[in-house]
Amino acid sequence: MSTRTLTRADLMEAVFTAVGLSRNDSAQMVEDILDEVCHALMRGETVKLSSFGTFQVRQKSQRVGRNPKTGDEVPIAPRRVLVFRPSHVLKAQINGEEVLDGHAHD
Repeated sequence: MSTRTLTRADLMEAVFTAVGLSRNDSAQMVEDILDEVCHALMRGETVKLSSFGTFQVRQKSQRVGRNPKTGDEVPIAPRRVLVFRPSHVLKAQINGEEVLDGHAHD
């Protein structure tokens, strides 16, 4: 498994190469897209990217956790968490399955 990490700079370079905008315009486009995704999630909206997956913010209730070292019960505060559910197309691609017409095939 690769230890390489895809970065904003990589995304900007990919847009620059694929679309042919200037590097500055490509960088701005990537920033604008990421900002829009972040703001939508902060507003509690679901972000669905077809053939990629769905990002959603969920509310977790307060619950009681346990310190694994001492066994003491500790309250865990309510919080919002970000959940990503990959599409079946992305799952298939990751597993090396062929994807035709948006459906995975072995």
